[in-house]
Amino acid sequence: MSRHAESLAARGFQSLVSTVVDSVGIVRAKQVPVARADVHAGAGLGVSPVWAVFCVDDSIAFTPGFGVIGDWRMRADLDAVADLGDGLAWAPAELFDQHGEPLPICSRGALRRQQSAAEQAGLELLCAIEIECTMFDETGTRLGGADPVNGPAGPAYGLRPLLAHQSFLADLTTDLERAGLQVEALHAEYGPGQLELSLAPARPLRAVDDNVLARLVMARAARRHGVQLSFSPMPVAGGAGCGAHLHLSATADGQPLLSGGDGPHGLTPRGASMIAGVLNGLESAMGVFAGSAMSELRLVPHMWSGAFACWGVENREAALRLLTATPGNVYGANLEVKVIDPSANPYVAAAAVIGLALWGLEQQLALPAETPSDPGAMSEDERATLGIRGLSVGLAATLDRLASSEQLPSILGRDIVAAILATRRHEVDLLAASTPAELAERLRFTWTS
Repeated sequence: MSRHAESLAARGFQSLVSTVVDSVGIVRAKQVPVARADVHAGAGLGVSPVWAVFCVDDSIAFTPGFGVIGDWRMRADLDAVADLGDGLAWAPAELFDQHGEPLPICSRGALRRQQSAAEQAGLELLCAIEIECTMFDETGTRLGGADPVNGPAGPAYGLRPLLAHQSFLADLTTDLERAGLQVEALHAEYGPGQLELSLAPARPLRAVDDNVLARLVMARAARRHGVQLSFSPMPVAGGAGCGAHLHLSATADGQPLLSGGDGPHGLTPRGASMIAGVLNGLESAMGVFAGSAMSELRLVPHMWSGAFACWGVENREAALRLLTATPGNVYGANLEVKVIDPSANPYVAAAAVIGLALWGLEQQLALPAETPSDPGAMSEDERATLGIRGLSVGLAATLDRLASSEQLPSILGRDIVAAILATRRHEVDLLAASTPAELAERLRFTWTS
């Protein structure tokens, strides 16, 4: 038995499962006995190129670059192993060709490149991704709804939903700790049966690994208690949507860029340019951030989903919400990108945010005036005067904007953008053939590991 295999076996592991996240945000996986851990981390396991173009319904959106010919290798990152319990170890994986060269299609590799670019520019970045989900029972009935068994819906952010599922949440806390995840908070969200979990910020690659791992741990713990978790952007048509808001902070030479300056709300010139870069690229990046058939149902005004391309301090209706450095923000000032939802590939979404921020910094972009009020309450003329644009334009138009972007292929790589466009355009057809309620039911557990 090899050194890595002996180490994993000594920790009580029997099997190793590794995961990649594909173009439509679904986690794909392979599992080996720990005796083969070094093979999985070294030569890697075979993967068909069509993994890049699997759709939400497991159709295959063949393209000239992704078809039946060829073979890739999936390599587990054993430096990031986590304990799932029951003798099962987890590790994130990356994609390589058969000669050991990193593949441009690999989403974790794309984030690794953007993190490296930020570090080469002298920046230290921290990220965190909020995790929202909705609970259902084993029959697919939403928990926490108004019925004789579950009682009245809600209350939003209330204690009752937590106490009603105390056993599940206690086990979940134990499982998250075993996996090495630092939980910041867990609470009932706005919608019936809805939960939100917050993890501690970390460097981007680690933060996204933690997000993928946490969603896996949550789903496993829930199943033991007869609960199914939905990470769909809209688990029930007309209900509360689930977001995957990404928080980003930056320092240079130990000094924060989003506070301590002489700009609006303490922004430094470099921090303001980073926000301007993300704001400037929002419309093109929506196919990355919220490009699924369910995303459009969530991305509406007055749902705190950030349906308008603008920024504002503590403005939950703006796509970009700035949290300033106050005693209430223990990690300091950070930018929240609210439009991202759980159907996005989190590695790609984080890479796009960082890449756009770096582009804004390089171009020294000027930050437009903030939006201090609810843009959804303004008239169209008022928004037009202020340069505020709605981000919900229909999935086909959203994808067309991504297809015409010059920035996103340069940030993410053309292969990743091509795969997203191919798979998401399949969802345009699904939208045309289904009502929102039918589609919500069909895709409810698509993004659940």
